[in-house]
This record gives sequence, structure tokens and C-alpha cells, in this order.
Amino acid sequence: MNIYLTIAGFLSAIAAVMHLGCIYFGAPWYRFFGAGEQMARLAEQGSPKPTWITCGVALVLSVWALYAFSGAGIIQKLPFTRLVLIAICLVYTTRGIAGFFFILSPMGRSVEFWIWSSTICLVIGLLHCIGLKLQWVSLSL
Repeated sequence: MNIYLTIAGFLSAIAAVMHLGCIYFGAPWYRFFGAGEQMARLAEQGSPKPTWITCGVALVLSVWALYAFSGAGIIQKLPFTRLVLIAICLVYTTRGIAGFFFILSPMGRSVEFWIWSSTICLVIGLLHCIGLKLQWVSLSL
């Protein structure tokens, strides 16, 4: 079992559940987690847009968690595990690094949102990268 991919998978799964929490608890959660005032208002107005967007994010994070667990050896090997984990590493680390550039121009979100979310994405991305490096030989394309 690869501890780095295991932790990364659990963190992605937690993030997915937190996104589902935003759907269930509505505008206050969208605001608290920094989704932006527009998303919070749309949720308050009963618009389906925040639900669909957030469901999509939760689905992607859930799939990423499954691939991390697959790479860690917790569940059976999924197709293209190595390639998918490479992509996950790239997305998380790129998002983590890029987010710090939005601190000066936060685009409707708070500076705290960009700092926290970018740090979290960078940590999860690095966990994926370390775990992938350790599992590289045992993972098939």
C-alpha cells in the first residue's frame, strides 16, 4: 500500500463530500468555502446551475480518489492508472501554483479562498506526485 496515494485519495474524497455538502446546505456553505457570491445567490434563488457545477466537481474528485486508491493498491487496477494519475498530478499542482497568482486579482473570491484552496491543491498534488513516483514501475499505462 502506498501511503501517499492513500492520503491523496482520502483528501480528494473529503473534498468531494464537502462539495456535496455545499449542495445540501446551500448558500452559507458556498459562501464559507469561497465559491463566490454569485454562486451563493444562485443557490438562494433555487437555480440549478450551482448544483450541476458542484455535482460535476464532486464527480471528478470522486473519480480522482478512486484512481489514487487504485494506484495505492487499495482497490483493483483501473484502466490507464498511470496516465490518469499523471493528469491528476498536473491538474492539482497547476491549480495550486496558479491560484497564488490570483491573490492580487481575486476574481470575485476572497484572498483567503485563493491562499487556502491553492495550498490544499498543491499539497494534494504533491502527495499524488510522490505516490506516483513510488508506484511508477508497478503501474501500467
